[in-house]
Amino acid sequence: MTITPRRVPLLLAALTMSAPALAHPGHLQMSGFAAGLLHPLTGLDHLAAMLMVGLWAGTVFRKQLIVPPFAFVAFMLVGFVYGAMGGVLPLTEMLILASVIMLGAMVLFEVKPPLAAASALIALFAFAHGHAHGAEMPTDTNIVSFGAGFALMSAALHAAGVSLALLANRPTARALSGASTALGLVWMFAT
Repeated sequence: MTITPRRVPLLLAALTMSAPALAHPGHLQMSGFAAGLLHPLTGLDHLAAMLMVGLWAGTVFRKQLIVPPFAFVAFMLVGFVYGAMGGVLPLTEMLILASVIMLGAMVLFEVKPPLAAASALIALFAFAHGHAHGAEMPTDTNIVSFGAGFALMSAALHAAGVSLALLANRPTARALSGASTALGLVWMFAT
């Protein structure tokens, strides 16, 4: 199936409706790798940000498209360990919200800063996402297996975003990124 701008609302509706069915791993009877694998799918904010990193990489950083997702996963893991160890990160939720808005806007407006600057922005957002994952990790689970699971799913979501960028047309990529930005703005004003 080809993703066209007309199908974007349907795709977003499907993603939105699927999230409640995947309750946070702490509520499921699983731990370790499986819990970590499902955790990035349980929050639409995390899902949107990870897809936007891949979409941004595939849209404007095509020659270095591995760098933004790699930066995200690497710094997300650092933030994860920090959060799992009880580290405090002020404004974590605001950084996560900002990531949804700003990453969507970067794709929407095809912003191409120097790769180092883009990677630094991604690293900041990734650290916040990782911190939230680490802080929310079930206390009775293995940090290594949980971290491996959620890092793998995060990389898969980035790959999905890159694939969307490479396979979809420009209006579709812009529609998805616009939807992410709009979603973030709605969350911002709803809180």
